[in-house]
Amino acid sequence: MIDAELKSTQHPEALNDFFRQMAELETERQAATEAGIPALLRLVNVAERDSDQANTVRSFLLGLYNGYRFPFNLVRLRGLDKTLFDDCMTVLMLDARATTQEIHQYLNDGGDRFERWAQGGAA
Repeated sequence: MIDAELKSTQHPEALNDFFRQMAELETERQAATEAGIPALLRLVNVAERDSDQANTVRSFLLGLYNGYRFPFNLVRLRGLDKTLFDDCMTVLMLDARATTQEIHQYLNDGGDRFERWAQGGAA
Protein backbone atom coordinates (compact mmCIF):
# COMPACT_ATOMS: atom_id res chain seq x y z
CA MET A 1 0.00 0.00 0.00
CA ILE A 2 2.75 2.45 0.93
CA ASP A 3 4.63 1.54 -2.28
CA ALA A 4 1.54 2.35 -4.38
CA GLU A 5 1.11 5.67 -2.60
CA LEU A 6 4.77 6.55 -3.27
CA LYS A 7 4.38 5.76 -6.98
CA SER A 8 1.24 7.87 -7.27
CA THR A 9 2.95 10.86 -5.66
CA GLN A 10 6.06 10.50 -7.87
CA HIS A 11 4.15 10.06 -11.09
CA PRO A 12 2.90 13.67 -11.40
CA GLU A 13 6.45 14.97 -10.94
CA ALA A 14 7.74 12.69 -13.67
CA LEU A 15 4.89 13.70 -15.95
CA ASN A 16 5.46 17.39 -15.27
CA ASP A 17 9.19 16.93 -15.91
CA PHE A 18 8.43 15.19 -19.21
CA PHE A 19 6.12 17.98 -20.38
CA ARG A 20 8.64 20.62 -19.31
CA GLN A 21 11.35 18.88 -21.32
CA MET A 22 9.06 18.63 -24.34
CA ALA A 23 8.25 22.34 -24.12
CA GLU A 24 11.96 23.18 -23.89
CA LEU A 25 12.71 21.04 -26.95
CA GLU A 26 9.94 22.75 -28.90
CA THR A 27 11.28 26.18 -27.94
CA GLU A 28 14.76 25.11 -29.01
CA ARG A 29 13.41 23.71 -32.28
CA GLN A 30 11.57 26.94 -33.05
CA ALA A 31 14.64 29.06 -32.29
CA ALA A 32 16.82 26.82 -34.46
CA THR A 33 14.34 27.11 -37.32
CA GLU A 34 13.93 30.89 -37.05
CA ALA A 35 17.69 31.48 -37.06
CA GLY A 36 18.63 28.58 -39.29
CA ILE A 37 16.57 29.16 -42.40
CA PRO A 38 17.91 32.68 -43.07
CA ALA A 39 21.45 31.42 -42.39
CA LEU A 40 20.88 28.53 -44.82
CA LEU A 41 19.70 30.93 -47.52
CA ARG A 42 22.79 33.08 -47.02
CA LEU A 43 25.05 30.02 -47.27
CA VAL A 44 23.29 28.79 -50.41
CA ASN A 45 23.94 32.17 -52.04
CA VAL A 46 27.62 31.89 -51.14
CA ALA A 47 27.79 28.25 -52.29
CA GLU A 48 26.68 29.32 -55.77
CA ARG A 49 29.83 31.42 -56.17
CA ASP A 50 33.29 30.40 -57.32
CA SER A 51 35.78 30.91 -54.49
CA ASP A 52 37.58 28.91 -51.81
CA GLN A 53 35.03 29.93 -49.20
CA ALA A 54 32.18 29.01 -51.55
CA ASN A 55 33.75 25.59 -52.08
CA THR A 56 33.98 25.06 -48.32
CA VAL A 57 30.38 26.16 -47.80
CA ARG A 58 29.22 23.86 -50.62
CA SER A 59 31.12 20.95 -49.11
CA PHE A 60 29.69 21.69 -45.67
CA LEU A 61 26.13 21.78 -47.01
CA LEU A 62 26.68 18.60 -49.01
CA GLY A 63 27.96 16.96 -45.84
CA LEU A 64 24.70 17.82 -44.12
CA TYR A 65 22.78 16.66 -47.17
CA ASN A 66 24.45 13.24 -47.17
CA GLY A 67 27.47 12.78 -44.93
CA TYR A 68 28.14 9.27 -46.21
CA ARG A 69 28.44 10.41 -49.81
CA PHE A 70 30.12 13.72 -48.98
CA PRO A 71 32.31 13.47 -45.89
CA PHE A 72 33.32 16.91 -44.63
CA ASN A 73 36.52 17.63 -42.75
CA LEU A 74 35.56 20.07 -39.99
CA VAL A 75 39.02 21.66 -40.07
CA ARG A 76 37.96 23.35 -43.30
CA LEU A 77 35.60 25.56 -41.30
CA ARG A 78 38.65 27.36 -39.89
CA GLY A 79 39.19 28.98 -43.28
CA LEU A 80 35.82 30.70 -43.32
CA ASP A 81 35.31 34.28 -42.27
CA LYS A 82 33.40 34.83 -39.02
CA THR A 83 30.02 35.48 -40.62
CA LEU A 84 30.14 32.34 -42.76
CA PHE A 85 31.42 30.26 -39.85
CA ASP A 86 28.59 31.52 -37.64
CA ASP A 87 26.04 30.76 -40.37
CA CYS A 88 27.44 27.23 -40.69
CA MET A 89 27.03 26.69 -36.95
CA THR A 90 23.49 28.04 -37.10
CA VAL A 91 22.61 25.72 -40.00
CA LEU A 92 24.18 22.81 -38.15
CA MET A 93 21.89 23.61 -35.22
CA LEU A 94 18.94 23.76 -37.62
CA ASP A 95 19.85 20.35 -38.99
CA ALA A 96 20.35 18.87 -35.52
CA ARG A 97 17.36 20.35 -33.67
CA ALA A 98 14.68 21.20 -36.22
CA THR A 99 14.42 17.66 -37.51
CA THR A 100 11.14 18.10 -39.36
CA GLN A 101 12.87 17.88 -42.73
CA GLU A 102 16.23 17.35 -44.34
CA ILE A 103 18.44 20.34 -45.08
CA HIS A 104 17.81 20.40 -48.86
CA GLN A 105 14.05 20.35 -48.31
CA TYR A 106 14.10 23.91 -46.95
CA LEU A 107 14.79 25.08 -50.52
CA ASN A 108 12.34 24.96 -53.41
CA ASP A 109 14.87 23.29 -55.71
CA GLY A 110 17.05 21.87 -52.96
CA GLY A 111 17.44 18.32 -54.21
CA ASP A 112 18.37 19.43 -57.74
CA ARG A 113 20.66 22.16 -56.46
CA PHE A 114 22.54 19.84 -54.08
CA GLU A 115 22.91 17.19 -56.77
CA ARG A 116 24.28 19.83 -59.16
CA TRP A 117 26.83 20.79 -56.51
CA ALA A 118 27.64 17.11 -56.07
CA GLN A 119 28.47 16.92 -59.79
CA GLY A 120 30.86 19.83 -59.37
CA GLY A 121 28.58 22.61 -60.56
CA ALA A 122 28.43 25.90 -58.67
CA ALA A 123 26.14 28.38 -60.39
